Amino acid sequence: MIKKVLIANRGEIALRVIRACRELGLESVAVHSTADADSLHVKFADQAVCIGPPPSRGSYLNMPMIISAAEVTGADAIHPGYGFLSENADFADVVKKCKLTWIGPPPDAMRLMGDKIRARKAMQDAGVPVLPGSTGLHSESDVFEGAERIGFPLIMKATAGGGGRGMKIVFEKEKLIESWAMGRTEAQAAFGNPEMYMERYCQKPRHIEIQVVADKHGHYTHLGERECSIQRRHQKVLEEAPSCALPDETRKKLQAAAVRAIESIGYTNVGTLEFLLDSDGSFYFMEMNTRLQVEHPVTELVTGVDLVREQLKIAAGEPLSWSGEKIARGHAIELRINAEDPSSFAPWPGKITALHMPGGLGVRVDTHVYAGYTVPPNYDSMIAKVIVHDIDRPAAIRRARRCLDEMVIEGIRTNIPFLRRIVNNQDFIRGDFDTGFVGRLLAPPT
Repeated sequence: MIKKVLIANRGEIALRVIRACRELGLESVAVHSTADADSLHVKFADQAVCIGPPPSRGSYLNMPMIISAAEVTGADAIHPGYGFLSENADFADVVKKCKLTWIGPPPDAMRLMGDKIRARKAMQDAGVPVLPGSTGLHSESDVFEGAERIGFPLIMKATAGGGGRGMKIVFEKEKLIESWAMGRTEAQAAFGNPEMYMERYCQKPRHIEIQVVADKHGHYTHLGERECSIQRRHQKVLEEAPSCALPDETRKKLQAAAVRAIESIGYTNVGTLEFLLDSDGSFYFMEMNTRLQVEHPVTELVTGVDLVREQLKIAAGEPLSWSGEKIARGHAIELRINAEDPSSFAPWPGKITALHMPGGLGVRVDTHVYAGYTVPPNYDSMIAKVIVHDIDRPAAIRRARRCLDEMVIEGIRTNIPFLRRIVNNQDFIRGDFDTGFVGRLLAPPT
């Protein structure tokens, strides 16, 4: 029985978890750095504990301080949100060893899917399609042998990470060793592990992910897909549910593969399997995120399922809140609002002097900021998510445009002008795009 939840995170996701706790009658504990003392998640939690200075390593990545905060406040469960320690299996183990409930998947499943090479093998064993690839690349001979077998173009990735860090696309043999060396350096800096592997590179794929959910009673299911192809430097900018690119037959195969995958590894709680959809309609497993996704609200709006509430109930040992398959209703789009220059995309922290968020039917805003709030320079630049829902994709796009026109954020710069370019672009409106869409949109005219 869970009674009090500590949220080991900050910003809008911490506030999102606090709201779910409140609706379930649970108490909440916010932890925060000194830079976040005035954030809304600190104001709305039942209790708040300062755990360190602004740098993440001294606060939101500080395991002993987070565990101490849980003990001091009497929290009996920890929700990690996303980012920070959310996919750290060692932290999940520590939480469990301290007799606290971990609101997430089993640590062993996190380790398995966090190691990209082992994850590929597990998916192959489960009958999930994967791109031709290699095992770990430990020498120049490994690199050349792998490239000869896979062919060009190919992509090198960090075994221990994601998000584009350490990733190198290689089109010719002469660039192999240089790319491998650069990737190793970046992977070591980002993840503390320099190991790389390679896969065949899909040149114009779409990025499709499947939301999966499983309880501790043997119920494995999915909540449909999300279209995540609108990315800049491998970072998502805008997400949709459902995808307009999937024929029904392909959609069913993707969903079945995702459910088969989590059942094969004994996964519980929520998670996301990410796939590449090739131009010929083939799909391939890319990676699994063993946590809640930033873009989870679009799934919530088309299915009516509160994913955070479901996380809490699953962790407490309760069965899923529904049976059978959820059918997506209408169309949802999420716009990530970042504090950044809309031309250079450089972070733009500072004080928000005026703020007006959009509203109306079918509009949801997840944010931790307010007029007078100072956006700190220490963390990710995302300050809000605007999520719209309507009867179909054209209507949702029109609602998204209206929301962007209605937003007022003064005192700092944001990416709102850039998002307007996307939702008014004819290729986007037609659904004619892939993961290279933003790169082409930003390319100088020839």
